[in-house]
Amino acid sequence: MATGDEKSVMVVGVDDSEQSTYALEWTLDRFFAPYAPNYPFKLFIVHAKPNAVSAVGLAGPGTAEVVPYVDADLKHTAAKVVEKAKAICQSKSVHGAVIEVFEGDARNILCEVVDKHHASILVVGSHGYGAIKRAVLGSTSDYCAHHAHCSVMIVKKPKIK
Repeated sequence: MATGDEKSVMVVGVDDSEQSTYALEWTLDRFFAPYAPNYPFKLFIVHAKPNAVSAVGLAGPGTAEVVPYVDADLKHTAAKVVEKAKAICQSKSVHGAVIEVFEGDARNILCEVVDKHHASILVVGSHGYGAIKRAVLGSTSDYCAHHAHCSVMIVKKPKIK
Protein backbone atom coordinates (compact mmCIF):
# COMPACT_ATOMS: atom_id res chain seq x y z
CA MET A 1 0.00 0.00 0.00
CA ALA A 2 0.96 3.65 -0.22
CA THR A 3 3.58 4.80 2.25
CA GLY A 4 3.86 8.27 3.69
CA ASP A 5 6.97 9.06 1.68
CA GLU A 6 5.57 8.11 -1.73
CA LYS A 7 6.31 10.83 -4.27
CA SER A 8 3.75 12.84 -6.19
CA VAL A 9 3.55 12.02 -9.88
CA MET A 10 4.30 14.45 -12.70
CA VAL A 11 3.28 13.54 -16.26
CA VAL A 12 4.92 15.35 -19.19
CA GLY A 13 3.29 14.98 -22.60
CA VAL A 14 5.74 14.90 -25.52
CA ASP A 15 5.46 14.83 -29.31
CA ASP A 16 7.87 15.56 -32.15
CA SER A 17 7.58 19.37 -31.90
CA GLU A 18 10.20 21.83 -30.68
CA GLN A 19 7.60 23.19 -28.23
CA SER A 20 7.36 19.76 -26.65
CA THR A 21 11.16 19.46 -26.45
CA TYR A 22 11.34 22.88 -24.84
CA ALA A 23 8.62 21.98 -22.30
CA LEU A 24 10.46 18.78 -21.29
CA GLU A 25 13.82 20.58 -20.97
CA TRP A 26 12.22 23.45 -19.03
CA THR A 27 10.55 21.00 -16.64
CA LEU A 28 13.70 18.95 -16.06
CA ASP A 29 15.76 22.11 -15.46
CA ARG A 30 13.34 23.38 -12.81
CA PHE A 31 11.90 20.31 -11.11
CA PHE A 32 14.46 17.54 -11.51
CA ALA A 33 18.09 18.43 -12.28
CA PRO A 34 18.54 20.75 -9.23
CA TYR A 35 17.24 18.04 -6.87
CA ALA A 36 19.14 15.01 -8.19
CA PRO A 37 18.97 12.31 -7.07
CA ASN A 38 16.09 13.17 -4.69
CA TYR A 39 13.49 14.34 -7.18
CA PRO A 40 10.31 15.86 -5.75
CA PHE A 41 8.22 13.89 -8.30
CA LYS A 42 8.04 10.50 -9.96
CA LEU A 43 8.28 11.36 -13.66
CA PHE A 44 6.24 9.82 -16.46
CA ILE A 45 6.94 11.05 -20.00
CA VAL A 46 4.07 10.18 -22.32
CA HIS A 47 3.79 10.19 -26.11
CA ALA A 48 0.44 9.61 -27.81
CA LYS A 49 0.95 7.97 -31.20
CA PRO A 50 -1.98 8.79 -33.48
CA ASN A 51 -3.90 5.84 -34.86
CA ALA A 52 -2.98 5.35 -38.55
CA VAL A 53 -6.60 5.18 -39.72
CA SER A 54 -7.51 8.43 -37.95
CA ALA A 55 -4.26 10.05 -39.15
CA VAL A 56 -5.14 9.23 -42.77
CA GLY A 57 -8.52 10.77 -42.02
CA LEU A 58 -10.32 9.59 -45.12
CA ALA A 59 -11.92 6.48 -46.39
CA GLY A 60 -12.23 5.40 -49.95
CA PRO A 61 -10.45 3.49 -52.66
CA GLY A 62 -6.77 3.11 -51.82
CA THR A 63 -7.12 3.89 -48.10
CA ALA A 64 -6.29 0.32 -47.03
CA GLU A 65 -3.05 0.42 -49.05
CA VAL A 66 -1.92 3.68 -47.42
CA VAL A 67 -2.59 2.76 -43.78
CA PRO A 68 0.42 0.40 -43.27
CA TYR A 69 2.79 3.10 -44.58
CA VAL A 70 1.25 5.77 -42.35
CA ASP A 71 1.40 3.40 -39.38
CA ALA A 72 5.09 2.63 -40.04
CA ASP A 73 5.79 6.36 -40.22
CA LEU A 74 3.91 7.03 -36.96
CA LYS A 75 5.83 4.19 -35.25
CA HIS A 76 9.10 5.67 -36.54
CA THR A 77 8.11 9.11 -35.20
CA ALA A 78 7.15 7.60 -31.82
CA ALA A 79 10.53 5.85 -31.60
CA LYS A 80 12.30 9.16 -32.39
CA VAL A 81 10.25 10.97 -29.72
CA VAL A 82 11.17 8.30 -27.12
CA GLU A 83 14.87 8.43 -28.07
CA LYS A 84 14.90 12.22 -27.87
CA ALA A 85 13.17 12.21 -24.45
CA LYS A 86 15.72 9.65 -23.18
CA ALA A 87 18.59 11.75 -24.55
CA ILE A 88 17.25 14.93 -22.92
CA CYS A 89 16.91 13.17 -19.56
CA GLN A 90 20.42 11.73 -19.94
CA SER A 91 21.91 15.12 -20.85
CA LYS A 92 20.47 16.60 -17.66
CA SER A 93 21.45 13.56 -15.56
CA VAL A 94 17.81 12.85 -14.76
CA HIS A 95 17.36 9.13 -14.18
CA GLY A 96 14.36 6.96 -13.46
CA ALA A 97 11.84 8.61 -15.77
CA VAL A 98 9.25 6.20 -17.15
CA ILE A 99 8.61 6.79 -20.86
CA GLU A 100 5.33 5.45 -22.20
CA VAL A 101 3.80 5.40 -25.69
CA PHE A 102 0.06 4.94 -26.17
CA GLU A 103 -1.98 4.90 -29.36
CA GLY A 104 -4.81 7.40 -29.64
CA ASP A 105 -5.72 11.06 -29.38
CA ALA A 106 -3.21 12.96 -27.21
CA ARG A 107 -5.95 14.83 -25.35
CA ASN A 108 -7.64 11.63 -24.16
CA ILE A 109 -4.40 9.73 -23.58
CA LEU A 110 -2.89 12.43 -21.34
CA CYS A 111 -6.05 12.69 -19.23
CA GLU A 112 -6.23 8.88 -18.92
CA VAL A 113 -2.55 8.63 -17.88
CA VAL A 114 -3.08 11.36 -15.24
CA ASP A 115 -5.92 9.25 -13.78
CA LYS A 116 -4.00 5.96 -14.07
CA HIS A 117 -0.95 7.29 -12.17
CA HIS A 118 -2.94 9.63 -9.87
CA ALA A 119 -0.72 12.48 -11.09
CA SER A 120 -0.59 15.78 -9.22
CA ILE A 121 0.56 17.74 -12.26
CA LEU A 122 0.46 17.44 -16.04
CA VAL A 123 2.95 19.40 -18.15
CA VAL A 124 2.32 20.13 -21.82
CA GLY A 125 3.96 22.44 -24.32
CA SER A 126 2.02 25.07 -26.22
CA HIS A 127 2.12 25.10 -30.00
CA GLY A 128 1.07 28.73 -30.05
CA TYR A 129 -1.58 28.18 -32.71
CA GLY A 130 -3.73 31.13 -33.67
CA ALA A 131 -7.47 31.06 -32.99
CA ILE A 132 -8.42 29.56 -36.38
CA LYS A 133 -5.83 26.77 -36.34
CA ARG A 134 -6.69 26.00 -32.70
CA ALA A 135 -10.41 25.85 -33.56
CA VAL A 136 -9.76 23.44 -36.43
CA LEU A 137 -7.08 21.25 -34.81
CA GLY A 138 -8.25 21.51 -31.22
CA SER A 139 -5.70 22.50 -28.61
CA THR A 140 -4.35 19.62 -26.54
CA SER A 141 -3.29 22.04 -23.79
CA ASP A 142 -6.76 23.70 -23.71
CA TYR A 143 -8.47 20.34 -23.55
CA CYS A 144 -6.20 19.05 -20.77
CA ALA A 145 -6.55 22.27 -18.77
CA HIS A 146 -10.32 21.68 -18.69
CA HIS A 147 -10.49 17.90 -18.42
CA ALA A 148 -7.40 16.56 -16.57
CA HIS A 149 -8.05 15.72 -12.91
CA CYS A 150 -4.92 17.53 -11.72
CA SER A 151 -3.09 20.83 -12.08
CA VAL A 152 -1.96 21.50 -15.66
CA MET A 153 1.15 23.50 -16.47
CA ILE A 154 1.35 24.81 -20.03
CA VAL A 155 4.94 25.66 -20.94
CA LYS A 156 5.32 28.24 -23.68
CA LYS A 157 8.51 28.61 -25.64
CA PRO A 158 9.48 32.31 -25.57
CA LYS A 159 9.16 34.07 -28.91
CA ILE A 160 12.53 35.27 -30.11
CA LYS A 161 12.28 38.95 -31.03
